[in-house]
Order: sequence, then C-alpha cells, then structure tokens
Amino acid sequence: MTEVETVQDEQSPYARVGGGAAVRVVVDRFYELVIGDPTLAPYFVDSDLTNLKRHQVQLISHLLGGPVTYAGRELRDAHAGLAITPEAYGRVVEHLVGVLVDAGVPDDIIASLGGTLEAVQPDIVSQQS
Repeated sequence: MTEVETVQDEQSPYARVGGGAAVRVVVDRFYELVIGDPTLAPYFVDSDLTNLKRHQVQLISHLLGGPVTYAGRELRDAHAGLAITPEAYGRVVEHLVGVLVDAGVPDDIIASLGGTLEAVQPDIVSQQS
C-alpha cells in the first residue's frame, strides 16, 4: 500500500493525510479487506460498493476536517436491519485502523477517528452477540 505523505503543522487532519486522493486510497483498501473477510462479506452481498465507497470517502473526509459535506443517510438509518454484531463492528474497526496505520496516518489522527468510531458504535450495532 502506498504510504500517505503527512505534514506535521497547523493544517487540518484532512490536509495532513494528503486530502481526497489519500482518503480514496484508504477507502479502496479498506473495502478490499472488508469484502475479503469471510465474517464481514455477507453484510455486503447486495451492496452497491461504488456508492458505499463514495459515502465512506465523504464521511472520513468530513471527520478529518476536509472541505466535504457528508451527504449520506444518518448512520443509524443506514445500518438499520443489518443485524450488525459487536464482533462484526470490531472487525470493521480493525480493518480501518490497520489500513490507516499501513498508510502512515499519524497516531493522533487515528486516535481521533477511533474516538468517533467508539461514539457511533451504538448507532451501527443492532444485534447483541
């Protein structure tokens, strides 16, 4: 995987990771891993991956302070009825963090995104193990 070029200064996290191009690389790799994970693949059988990737790029870009507005559905609505378990959510988070680490995203940005992922878990997980 191509490492994200980072700059440590007063720039937004979005600019520090390389902007939209870098976020797209991370999202593409993330979905390769998620779709290749036998635990997670069933959640994506009937999914429009192009649309999912577009929304994921928007969401991550927005969370990183980029000049992007997330135009997708509320997370609770988007994941309703999918019976996502805490274990499945944990696997998704592991893949995302792994991709971010492999891409060379700075630890402070990964930690910030990790806090967001923890905060939104109740909106996404609907099935207890």
